[in-house]
Amino acid sequence: MSITTHRISVGGVPQAYHVAGSGPVCVAHSGGPGIDWAYLRMPLLEQRFTMVYLEPVGTGDSGRLPAYPLSAYAEFVAAVVDHLGSPSVYVLGHSHGGFVMQQFALDHPSRVAGIVLYDTSPVTGAAFWDSATAGVMAYGAVDPAVPAAFEQAVTATDDDALSVALRQAVPVYFADFPGRRDEFAPFVAGVRAWAVPQDPEPFDVRARLGEISAPTVIIVGEHDFICGPRWAAMLHAGIPGSRLVTLRSSGHFGHVEQPVPFAEAVSALLG
Repeated sequence: MSITTHRISVGGVPQAYHVAGSGPVCVAHSGGPGIDWAYLRMPLLEQRFTMVYLEPVGTGDSGRLPAYPLSAYAEFVAAVVDHLGSPSVYVLGHSHGGFVMQQFALDHPSRVAGIVLYDTSPVTGAAFWDSATAGVMAYGAVDPAVPAAFEQAVTATDDDALSVALRQAVPVYFADFPGRRDEFAPFVAGVRAWAVPQDPEPFDVRARLGEISAPTVIIVGEHDFICGPRWAAMLHAGIPGSRLVTLRSSGHFGHVEQPVPFAEAVSALLG
């Protein structure tokens, strides 16, 4: 399916985004922070939605900021929604992008027709990162090179070094990378990232989840080591009327590992 690229200016800072598909508008925000948008492209959803894939500030052809608080990401989403001219849109956030879309939904509730929180969490902090680190270290039994590559990715300050390290560490993000290595090879080859500074402020919206009134689908891979079922359950418990979908054969990339059930879960928002 064809895709078109667009650029707007938000306070003098470029914001690039890409549009494909037809149907209700769904704005998608990739993870990281700093991961290239292209990994999140979802051809099955493009058959049901007009997918708007953002290039988050700090990445690709979008501009750079002196700092990257979640509030800034959310306001760039708001600027794109304004530019699209839709009174309200569906939004989809993956991983760190899920933090952004939670913030957007809280800041701009009237603009959200529905929300997909995909392999994400309402909170980070010591427990979150300790759990992720334990998952990476455990994967060393499958591939001893992965924990070292993950550490290189976490500490990288150079875009190219980060991209290389992430490509080497990416097996831990899949439920069964060794068994599907050839299938996932194009995905791995396309991984690209920018060394965007992390927001030093802790993320925790658990006390505000009850304010999210838009129809919400929470999608989680059962084998996701970083934003797995524990964190999805918190979202589900906190957001009234939300639907929780667990993809039993997926890790962090259910839209690639189980694309059909993933697309069905998202499309349920359309009734």
